[in-house]
Amino acid sequence: MDFKKELFFDGNSAWEELGGGVSRQFVGYNSQVMMVIVKFEKEAIGALHQHFHSQITYVAEGTFEVIVDGETKILRKGDGFFAQPNIVHGVKCLEAGQLIDAFAPFREDFLKE
Repeated sequence: MDFKKELFFDGNSAWEELGGGVSRQFVGYNSQVMMVIVKFEKEAIGALHQHFHSQITYVAEGTFEVIVDGETKILRKGDGFFAQPNIVHGVKCLEAGQLIDAFAPFREDFLKE
């Protein structure tokens, strides 16, 4: 498996359309860590889900209603959240924006064969 581990990220990488007003761009990853920028249109949903990865998310822009482990909070630019492994979490975009997600280990399920 090839990893995206260039020394620098210039922001010109292709965006992958996920549907429902959500798209993502891979910053970099290896077997230990992955960083992804996720772009949301207003009202787009990141459905409630869980996974065995640790996840830290930073709000780069926009406003989001975030649910983590049953607790709901409105997050804006500069805010973030931590989802420990197997904790249910999801978002609703209230004002178009971008989230920066970091996962450990990397999300192999995000990669197409």
